[in-house]
Amino acid sequence: MLTFYLFPISYAIATFPIAAVLFTLPFLLFQYRKHGYINKYRAFLLYLFLLYMMNALYLVILPLPASIHNEPPQAASYVQLVPFHFVLDILKETAVDPQQPATYLHLLKERAFLQVVFNVLLTVPFGIFLRYYFRVRWAACLLLSFSLALFFEITQVTGLYGIYDYPYRLFDIDDLLTNTTGGMAGFVAAAWISAVLPRMDKLDEHVDFSAKRVTYTRRGLAFMMDWFLALPLLTFLTALDFPYPFVSMVLVYFMVIPYATNGFTAGKWIVRIRLQGKGKRIRLSELLIRYGLLYLLLGGLHVLMLPIGSSSLPNVAKALCTVGLFVTDMTLGIHLLRCVFNRSRRLFYEAKSGTRHVIHWDEENKSRVQA
Repeated sequence: MLTFYLFPISYAIATFPIAAVLFTLPFLLFQYRKHGYINKYRAFLLYLFLLYMMNALYLVILPLPASIHNEPPQAASYVQLVPFHFVLDILKETAVDPQQPATYLHLLKERAFLQVVFNVLLTVPFGIFLRYYFRVRWAACLLLSFSLALFFEITQVTGLYGIYDYPYRLFDIDDLLTNTTGGMAGFVAAAWISAVLPRMDKLDEHVDFSAKRVTYTRRGLAFMMDWFLALPLLTFLTALDFPYPFVSMVLVYFMVIPYATNGFTAGKWIVRIRLQGKGKRIRLSELLIRYGLLYLLLGGLHVLMLPIGSSSLPNVAKALCTVGLFVTDMTLGIHLLRCVFNRSRRLFYEAKSGTRHVIHWDEENKSRVQA
């Protein structure tokens, strides 16, 4: 029976890296917006919760039938609606004799009893996470534990929501009861755990956001979101035959808007960072130098390669332009790596413009999060 449980657990561990990659982007965005930074302990717990939920789901749905055109269950009904029917199953199968205490250990080897224990233990971590990390009250834990158990049972009785022709496991009300009980047992256990582990509502109490460095990961997220919005603007300007659409887009999105908002673009606002110049308010000249070097000069070189590639220039000239652009990109890549691994170094367009990223956070936001 142990092998039966180890099989889905091994699959959960094997596929966890894929789920973790998909989870990372929304995780980073949410953490930057809600907390202003990434706390390693909080991140560890959330990824641990993800791994637990994957294990719980795999334990419920695996092993799968060999074909989606599976045979119907041999049971007369797809549902078992008699509460505490597991008691009869245990009594029917057990070798325990109430008059002989030495036989009590047989329960630890019997399928019906172990099935009940498994169903309770399955959701104990869920209740622990709900109380310790998410700080829910007992009524919410009860409702969420029941909802999770109901999700498991519906997933089974629908054959993974119609993927399989027939259910390959039954809907059992006893599973609802035992899974919900496990969640509430975890809620009770979390009271002790909370006493020995760091309190979640105190993690950000002594964080000095003015001293925190804006990581390249955070800047990269802002960069991706800004260009996700800037590219449609560029496409729109190009479709309208607007003169110099790329230059116009850069001027509007990366210079005019940050000047009007004192250092914000949409991407920077989402991850709670902004540009800061030498004074309290960023100057237009600082933005012109920063984004002029980064986008108009370096970006413009890439934009110019498009008409050059389809022009009537000699092939030698096109090859020289391509090699020159490649060398420029390689130099920029090496420069970026040196800045990433040496925190004292600054990107060339930041050094020339006198601008830098700072975390946009204030005491009002901090008090709201801790409340």
